Amino acid sequence: MRSPKDFFRPLAVGAPEPVREVPFRPSRMIHFFDPGNPRMAAKVPALAPDVDVLLGNLEDAVAADRKEAARAGLVEVARGTDFGATQLWTRINSLDSPWALDDLLTLVTEIGDKLDVIMVPKVEGAEDIHYVDRLVAQVEAKAGVRRPILLHAILETPRGVASVEEIAGASPRMQGMSLGPADLAASRRMKTTRVGGGHPDYVVREDPRPGAADGPRAVFQQDLWHYTIARMVDACAAHGILPYYGPFGDIKDTVACEDQFRNAFLLGCVGAWSLHPVQIGIAKKVFSPAPTEVAWARRVIAEMGDGTGAVMIDGKMQDDATVKQCRVVQELAEALAARDPELRDAYAAAGGGEGERVRG
Repeated sequence: MRSPKDFFRPLAVGAPEPVREVPFRPSRMIHFFDPGNPRMAAKVPALAPDVDVLLGNLEDAVAADRKEAARAGLVEVARGTDFGATQLWTRINSLDSPWALDDLLTLVTEIGDKLDVIMVPKVEGAEDIHYVDRLVAQVEAKAGVRRPILLHAILETPRGVASVEEIAGASPRMQGMSLGPADLAASRRMKTTRVGGGHPDYVVREDPRPGAADGPRAVFQQDLWHYTIARMVDACAAHGILPYYGPFGDIKDTVACEDQFRNAFLLGCVGAWSLHPVQIGIAKKVFSPAPTEVAWARRVIAEMGDGTGAVMIDGKMQDDATVKQCRVVQELAEALAARDPELRDAYAAAGGGEGERVRG
């Protein structure tokens, strides 16, 4: 068995030191673009200030005869763009494809110092991460990359979901995970052809009302992805990495997209994929706590003092557990305010209040 100490030694001579803690940088939306599409690539410099993460996609949405053009396009975009505080990610092709090796060799060699995260699709187990981890270290060393490129796994198969804990802890490079609902649905033989979101037939129906057995009964649509997202969030939290909701394919249904993103946010996800510019604003809205929530969090933290005991605020008891919850909101707000001037002003204007300490 490998010693835990070995995790913090480079896997290749000359590779950068592994990270000891995943940096939390705002990543409310991972915005996908096709770097082999000249029109999309031309929009990247103007788009960069408005998104937290730009991801050059090389995988599923890129036709087989355009793989090399997309890879070359990403190198060109990366070299020619000042991303500022925006992160640059890529999604390489799956490890069982004929393109994945060239993706890694080319991108780490050519733009390794500009690339923050490599998203690995269809991760089945820790062995997939181990393979990419070692290979990236070797290429980093050869290319003289000065900081480690992090890895992000997509859960798209039943085995990947079953192995989610070991994947989360497979390497210090692990930055996070995303749910890949479309491929996962196909792998599970789920009877839905949607990319993310719910299904109108996946419902719970209320019991018959007494004396009205033949009357109308309300139905409530359920979330197909609740179990998987919750399991992914737990695995990520246990290993200090970040969970994300994946794609929502119905671009026109902005209401359902916002609902799905908000469900993921409330469960613990820090962001989601955006496939179209219209989803950027949705993700920014949903994954940024409202000023009223930030004001409440600050109020609870202030009244709790050293974080022990309990206080009554507006007739509700707050204790050490709730102050921990409030610190999550406050820390997220501080990270977002440092990047987003509008949020900074909104959070600065949010107020607090006073409570009454509970006497025991």
